[in-house]
Amino acid sequence: MTIVREGYPFIGTCFALAVLLGFGLHPYAAAVPLVLMCYFCYFFRNPHRTIQKDASAILSPADGTVQEVAELDHDPDEFVSGPCKKVVIFMSVFNVHVNRSPMDGDIQLQKYFCGRFRPAYKDEVGFENEHHLIGIENDRLRITVKQIAGILARRIVSWVTMDDHLAQGELYGMIRFGSCLEVTMPTADVDVLVKPGQKVTGGKTVLGRIKEK
Repeated sequence: MTIVREGYPFIGTCFALAVLLGFGLHPYAAAVPLVLMCYFCYFFRNPHRTIQKDASAILSPADGTVQEVAELDHDPDEFVSGPCKKVVIFMSVFNVHVNRSPMDGDIQLQKYFCGRFRPAYKDEVGFENEHHLIGIENDRLRITVKQIAGILARRIVSWVTMDDHLAQGELYGMIRFGSCLEVTMPTADVDVLVKPGQKVTGGKTVLGRIKEK
C-alpha cells in the first residue's frame, strides 16, 4: 500500500503540529494532530490491486456503494449515443478515494464544471455540483465517468488530459473528501450487473458487461 502525493501536505502539517504542541505545551496536546495524521494516512491510501483485464467488462471506477442505477433517454453530455444507463457510486470518507478507468480507451472528452457543493445523496448533484467528466472511447464502446464534489469534497484531482490513453483499472484521479462518481453506458451495448445498495471495489467489481452481437 502507498499514499498518494496529494496526502503529503495534510500528513506533514499534522506531524509538524504534533511536534510543536507536544514539545511546546504538553505531550497530550499532540494527540489530536496525531489522530488526524493517522486518518489522512488512511484516507489517502492507495492499496495495491492486481487488475484482471477483461475487454468485455466495465469495471467500477471507485470503492463505495451503488446509490442509483438510472435509465436515461440520452446522455446529457452528448458523448454516449442513444438511451443510457447511469450507475451512481457513493464514496464515504472511509472508502479508498483513488479512481480508476473502467475500461481501456482514449480520453475523447474532458469537462470541468465549477458548481455548488451540495450533499452527494441529492439527485441533482451531477448537474449542480462541481464535477470533472471524462469520456472514454475504444473500438467497441463509448462511456463517461464523472467525479462529483460534495459537501465535504471540495477538491477534484485529475492526473489525465485529453487524448491520454487509459488502461483498464489505471489510476486517473481522486476526490477529497468523500462524494460520488457516475458512470454512463449505452443501454444497447451494455448489460448493467449491479443494483442499488451493492458494495463495489474499484478495479475489481464488474458494473456492466458488453453485449455480444
